[in-house]
Amino acid sequence: MSDIQAVVGAEAQELGDGRTLSNRELLRALLRKPQFVVCSLLLLLFFLMAAVPKLFTSVDPRFCELTKSRQGRSPGHLFGYDIQGCDYFANVVYGARPSVLVSICASFGVFLLAGSFGLLAGYFPGFVDGLISRTADVLFAIPGIVVLIVILNSVQDRSIWIIVGVILLIGWPGGMRLMRATVFSVRNREYVLAARSIGVPPLRILRKHVFPNAMAPLLAMTTLGIGGMVGLEAALTFLGVGLQPPAISWGSQFGVAASYRDTPHLFIWPALFISTMTISFMIIGDSIRDALDPKLLR
Repeated sequence: MSDIQAVVGAEAQELGDGRTLSNRELLRALLRKPQFVVCSLLLLLFFLMAAVPKLFTSVDPRFCELTKSRQGRSPGHLFGYDIQGCDYFANVVYGARPSVLVSICASFGVFLLAGSFGLLAGYFPGFVDGLISRTADVLFAIPGIVVLIVILNSVQDRSIWIIVGVILLIGWPGGMRLMRATVFSVRNREYVLAARSIGVPPLRILRKHVFPNAMAPLLAMTTLGIGGMVGLEAALTFLGVGLQPPAISWGSQFGVAASYRDTPHLFIWPALFISTMTISFMIIGDSIRDALDPKLLR
């Protein structure tokens, strides 16, 4: 029991008073930021839109009347009509699902991969570190957007999960390097050395001591990068290597709008939704980074 108390005491001494926040304290700190609250409500709205689009519109997005092609707004049709005469508001609402799924799933997967590889590389220097780091260097040397285009262009039936998988394949090295550097600064702290000295298994040390105290920078980087994932999905679909018809997404709406520049509402509405979601994710990520920064907790 005294050994365990020594580990806990060493950890508390190393972290210092006020350097970490409990989950409840972190939530309170975030809720005191008006921008965090507003952006969280906006993202909740987007999540509901992606999960249950019928809460926002009862119109079938694929019910079209060609006689109304590219017409502007009218009663009951706030966003007007697309080139096929479909209700554009319904299309924008149903287009939220691919953007939300790709951004959240890809970011969560990158966080897991980067966190796991960064933990192993930082805690086990030598062969493990060399293997992971050199693999990351190879991926860094290849232009990511080019790899995405080449791989996705070679796939016949592109689904959301294929796009997420390809993003995961090339998206983890940056987060891995950040996690690795943070683990280097944590692995020789007193509470980790004390845990080693009493024979705590390495995996338990990584899970209980190293990861909780090294994850904050990677978590902040991930939340800041979710907005970029939204734009990436839209860009890939716009370039023709993303989702394929009849799938509805904001990126495909961009691609159509590019050919009809005399109809601005085809571009304005998906652009507004993409930019709002991207900025909201970035502000939330910035707020989390500030709340987890030890220098700002003193």
